[in-house]
Order: sequence, then C-alpha cells, then structure tokens
Amino acid sequence: MNPYALSILLSSLAVGTITTLSSSHWFLAWVGLEINTLAMIPLMTKMHHPRSTESATKYFLTQAIASALILFSTIMNAWATGEWTIITMNDNSSTFMLTVALAIKLGIAPFHLWLPDVMQGLNLTTCLILATWQKLAPMSLMIMTNHQLNTNLLITMAVLSAVIGGWGGLNQTQIRKMMAYSSIAHLGWMTLVLSFSPNLTTLNLMIYLMLTSSMFLMMTTLNSTNINKLSTSWLKTPLLASSMMVTLMALGGLPPTSGFLPKWLILQEMTKQHLGAVSTLMAMSALLSLFFYLRLSYAISLTTAPNTSNSNMTWRMTHNQMQILPTMIMLTTMMLPITPTLLAMLN
Repeated sequence: MNPYALSILLSSLAVGTITTLSSSHWFLAWVGLEINTLAMIPLMTKMHHPRSTESATKYFLTQAIASALILFSTIMNAWATGEWTIITMNDNSSTFMLTVALAIKLGIAPFHLWLPDVMQGLNLTTCLILATWQKLAPMSLMIMTNHQLNTNLLITMAVLSAVIGGWGGLNQTQIRKMMAYSSIAHLGWMTLVLSFSPNLTTLNLMIYLMLTSSMFLMMTTLNSTNINKLSTSWLKTPLLASSMMVTLMALGGLPPTSGFLPKWLILQEMTKQHLGAVSTLMAMSALLSLFFYLRLSYAISLTTAPNTSNSNMTWRMTHNQMQILPTMIMLTTMMLPITPTLLAMLN
C-alpha cells in the first residue's frame, strides 16, 4: 500500500478512537466509531485477495448494523429524556439496544459469529489492529455507561462468551481463528465484571491488549498462521518460540504470568457479589481456553518438523517494527508482583 495512504488511514483510526474516547455527546461518539470503521476497511482489502474482500464486506455489514442501532438507541433516549450526553441513558429499551449494538461492535457472544471469519481473511498486522485497537472505542462506551446497563444481560453475554470462546477454539488449526475465539473469551471476562467494578474491566482490557499484541507480533516475526507452520518455529528462533509459550500460558491465565492477575481479581469480585455459580462456570470455561493454548504450546516445543532445515539460523529480529517485542514479552510475564500498585492506580 502507498505509504501516504497508509499514514492517512492509520491517522484516521487514531482520530476516530480519540474522538470517541474524549466525547461526552452521543453524536460525536458515533462519528468517531464511523471514522474508525471507514478507515479499517481499506486496510482489510489491501491484500487484493477474495478472502480479504469477503472479510471487509462482512466487517462493514456488521459494523453498519451496530452503528445504526447505536444511533437509533441514542435518538430514542433523546426523545424520551431530552438528553444527548453519554452518561444519561435512562430509557430501558434504549439501554438494551445500546448494549446489543456495542456487543456486535466488540464481537461478544451471541453476536460473535463475524469475528473468526473476518480475522481469518486478513493478514497478521490487520488482525492485530482489529483485535486490539478496534476494541478501545466500543469498550470505552461500555465503561462510561456501565451504571445504566442491564446487569443480568451483561452476565448472560459474559458467560456465553467465555464458554463459546473456549469451545470454539478447541478444533481449530488456524491460529488467527484461535486468537479470535481467545478475544471472545477475554471480552466475556471484561463484560462480566463491568457492572460491579469498571476499574477491573479497564485492567483486564490493558492486560488483554498487551498479551494479544505480543502474540501477534511474534506470529508476524515467525510468519506463522497455522499449527503446521508454528511447529518449525523452534528450529528458526528457539528463544522467541519459548517466549511464545509463556505468552500462551499468560493468555490462558496461569500463574505467575500477567494473565492470571485479571482472572484472579474478577473471580474474587464475583465471589464478593455472591455469584458463586457464575464464578465456577467462568473458571471452568477458562480451562477450555487453556486447552487450546496448551495445544499450541505443544506444537511449538514438543513437535519437530519432518524436514529439518540444513541452513544456518536466520536473524529474525532485525526489523524496526519488532524492537518493541522484548518489552511486550516482559510485560506479559512480570506484572503479577506489581498487582498492589496497579490496583492503587486504578482506584
């Protein structure tokens, strides 16, 4: 893609997200979401492949439906209450419609079906943007309106997302689809605690962004999109392959990695709210997700490709865009000891 066009599109993505994050008026927030969507579609179609065109079409249709629902719900709320500010969503039907629209935007179950198919048709860099940056604006709107959303609806969607995110990734061989189902499961954990502790949702979102970013950057460095390609990564770069294993364990939520921190705090909060059955179900669904992370770890470390490379090991870390990778890997593994500091910052 032309560098000038790419810079304009990336700038538009940033402007759209910042507009939504900084607005207090529903119309401005909606405009920011629209700028985000329209900047994302050319990035999706830059591969000139039928799969990428299909992904861009699916993405456009789902986001257009969600945007129409957001606009409709805010107009209904303004008609009922006379207010356009984000924090005054007092009409029940408008609030329900807004929750559904933001769930479609994010890919929360049962409105998740577009996300795995869309991610499968994109290259890894665009997948990274879709799985991380594109979650910021809709999730910020959910956090801003958390006190007005229906708690029972959020808990139902959260449990569904965690179960479907774990169950859907079990039989996949494509890593992009696995990461899509991983994203759905993590969004379930964020949605679960949204009504009770928005600060924990913010912490979970930050850690999810770091883990997913480091995973996609490693996949880009190794040029791996399925399990078969991943099995040759140990021969190319053993250190990076072992780092990927640790990142996968962090995504699964195993201690002492950073991924354990939000799950532990969310389950603690749910227990305080006397939601023991929901906590148990979420913990069990986390085991489903952990299974396919372990499957990927097994493919990386304990399987050897049938055709061993006879060439010298190639230097894989010379690209400028990969200089951030060691920092991301450190954050992936070593945030658990600073838990009290993080909680103090959020409170």
